Amino acid sequence: MVNIIWLSMILIGVIYGLFTGNIETINNTIIDSTKVSLDLFMKIFPVVAIWMGIMEIAEESKLLQKLSNSLSPLLTKLFPEIPKGHESLSYIASNVIANMFGLGSAATPFGLKAMDSLQKLNKKKDTASRSMITFLVLNTSGVTIVPTTIISLRLMYGSLEPTKIVGACIISTICSTIGGLIVDRLLARRYKN
Repeated sequence: MVNIIWLSMILIGVIYGLFTGNIETINNTIIDSTKVSLDLFMKIFPVVAIWMGIMEIAEESKLLQKLSNSLSPLLTKLFPEIPKGHESLSYIASNVIANMFGLGSAATPFGLKAMDSLQKLNKKKDTASRSMITFLVLNTSGVTIVPTTIISLRLMYGSLEPTKIVGACIISTICSTIGGLIVDRLLARRYKN
C-alpha cells in the first residue's frame, strides 16, 4: 500500500511538472536526489557494516546468547503465555538486543523468526495472539541505546557532536517502550476474550 502511495505522489509530481513546463526542475531533482541518496548510502553503510560485524562476532562468540539469557527473566514476565525455554524467547531477546544497538536490519530476521515461532504457539491461527501483540509493541517502540542510523546521518551532515543525541534517544525510547507496554497491558485486560 505504501508503495502505491509513493508511486502516486511521484507520478502526480512529474505530471504536474510536465504540465507547468518545469521539465528542467524535474531532471535536476532526479539527478540531485540520486546523488544525495548515494552519498547517504556511502556514509551510513560503513557504520551499519561495523555494527553488523560486531553483532556477527557476538553471535559466534555466544555473547548474544548470554545477553539473551540475561533478558530471559524480564521476557518471561512480559510474555507469560510463552513456555519457559521456548525458542521464541531467544528470538525475541536477539531482536531486542539488535534494536538496542540501532541495527533494525539485523533485528528484522530475528523478529520474523520470533513471529513465526509465536504463530506455532498460537491457537487461533487467523488472529494475533497476546504474545504476538506484545512483541509487536516492544519491537515498534524500538528500545535503542545506540542510535546508529541517527549518528550516521548527523556525521553525514557535518555535525560536530554526532553522539550528543544519545541521551535524548535513550530517554525517548524508554518512555515509548514503557508507554507502549502499559497501553498493551491495559488493552489486554480490557479485551481479555
